[in-house]
Amino acid sequence: MKSLMSLWTRMAEDSAILCCTSATSDIKTARRRFEHEGLSFLTIVLPDFGKSIQKWIDQGQVGIHPSFSNGRGSLPRFLGGFFNRVFDRRSGVLLDDPSIDAIRAIRQLTLSFAKISLPCSDARTMNAMVRYIECEKDVRQFDSEVSERDLSDFEEMSNLLFEEVFTVVDRDVYYDRLLPKHGPGAVADKLTSNGKYQLQSWTSRLSEVFLLDRYLIPNHHFTADLDKVSVLEPGSEMPVRVISVPKTLKTPRIIAIEPTCMQYTQQALLQSILEAFYRDELLCGLIGFDDQGPNQVLACQGSTDGRTATLDLSDASDRVSNQLVIRMTRRWPSLQKAIQASRSRRADVPGHGVIRLAKFASMGSALCFPIEAFVFTTLIFLGIQKSLNTSLTKKDVKSFLGSVRIYGDDLIVPVDHVHTIVQTLEHFGARVGLDKSFWTGRFRESCGKEYLNGHDVSITRVRQELPYTMADVKGVISAVSLRNQLFQLGYFGTVEWLDNLLGGMLKHYPEVDPTSPVLGRVSYGGELGQRMHPSLHIPQVRGYAVEAKAPSDVLDGTGALLKCLLKLESRTQLRGVTPWYEPGTVPETEPSPWAPPIGQDEKHLERSGRPKRVSIKLGWWPVS
Repeated sequence: MKSLMSLWTRMAEDSAILCCTSATSDIKTARRRFEHEGLSFLTIVLPDFGKSIQKWIDQGQVGIHPSFSNGRGSLPRFLGGFFNRVFDRRSGVLLDDPSIDAIRAIRQLTLSFAKISLPCSDARTMNAMVRYIECEKDVRQFDSEVSERDLSDFEEMSNLLFEEVFTVVDRDVYYDRLLPKHGPGAVADKLTSNGKYQLQSWTSRLSEVFLLDRYLIPNHHFTADLDKVSVLEPGSEMPVRVISVPKTLKTPRIIAIEPTCMQYTQQALLQSILEAFYRDELLCGLIGFDDQGPNQVLACQGSTDGRTATLDLSDASDRVSNQLVIRMTRRWPSLQKAIQASRSRRADVPGHGVIRLAKFASMGSALCFPIEAFVFTTLIFLGIQKSLNTSLTKKDVKSFLGSVRIYGDDLIVPVDHVHTIVQTLEHFGARVGLDKSFWTGRFRESCGKEYLNGHDVSITRVRQELPYTMADVKGVISAVSLRNQLFQLGYFGTVEWLDNLLGGMLKHYPEVDPTSPVLGRVSYGGELGQRMHPSLHIPQVRGYAVEAKAPSDVLDGTGALLKCLLKLESRTQLRGVTPWYEPGTVPETEPSPWAPPIGQDEKHLERSGRPKRVSIKLGWWPVS
């Protein structure tokens, strides 16, 4: 913990140099409070202060924060030297030309420890589970109060936007053209990655859409193997397993781990949805699934011209009612039946037992991300339609390209319609996080990037505790990444301090290019490379590179044949697809039409799944 406080001190000193001010009193205050409040001062108190400052910048006026008193005038005493360069000392009003360096420094010193990967206390974890239950109650209340007129308007707008995509997927389901896939992640029944191909549990709901002899065996010669499969009735189905994973020390992230059979069929639907989606040029301009860049570009533009707002939704996936999804797909019975069959109806929540779900799905479902994006897109244009007081056409929707963009729960919307859009979202059960939504001033935030009047004021975040020994591999990897990011920001004193820390652990810690696989020091210019490759004209350095092996997981028999055939069919099927975009212009989904040949994964029947541990290996590696 003390090393993290030392890191904050070095960053404060560098920030003061960059902003031509002094941080001496700020460091004294931070050290005193750290001694009394512990790590929560860095990970909870300061980030809460930083979020308030973001709203002050957006609103153009300093406010009051309970944890930090205001000194003479209207500015807080803590970080006062930096505040002087952003706000007027007496009135507290945002300066006409605030210092971008000072704003970035304030954000770096308040927010950089907000998302450090540390477990929450048991009390905070249980509170998060209580909020999960409360979200479920809110969804049920919405279901009981929503009017038929609202549902009809929602359905009409959804049909306008997604008719072509849903028609294609509905046809794929009807003609049984879906291709299932197992992912490497955890499942509720705790099967290993390769063990999923020996799945012996199905549900009667799935059997009505996803036939056993089509999805669980390679072909009809193995029909006898189906005698081992248990087909569960709705009351006997395995619920999703709700767990917490680190997010911030203030609250964990709550996700739900799906049963294998559900995840398997969800992936089949997902591939069909994505193939149809990427052929729709209009939707690709409005929604992103694997590229945050367009959201970040629009956020930057919005901070300059003020035409677009950035909205952030709280508990986004947990507040999407399944009733909306049913209504959205009502015209496509095969698609609707498949989505509902592959949706888990119950969840096992620690401390609360098994509950029935009114939400569509929590994070963890393969369909959660695309379905919530479709719902939010529909609600945004429903809000725009209400604001304009006229029915939208496809041509009207197209006119909003460049001012509407959805990536998960990060939304870009036109400022002219933002109030009606917020009202519509909340009327349909969503909750807009006003502390992370911006449209008043010139501050915008979307998909991990923040901008003020066109200037990038994004920060570098501390993701792990600093390592003490080389055995803490995750800590070493994170610290090297942190060091190199701070180097790019000009925090050279902090970089030197981190270099001394890491140099004492790593026997080989060379200078490298940013693209090198080696854990080394990114630097400007200079002679990089310690030798030339014996047979290739490539400069190399001696250092440590990250090595992560999939765990041993042997698969043979029918399951091995099924896996090989699915991989082969996936590659063959997708290579026959001609997407509307050029390879490389849109990030590829997995499996991809341009995926490497199966021969490069020849050990997938021996090792599979996400690595259980990461190691570093000493050797000679390319310098870039």
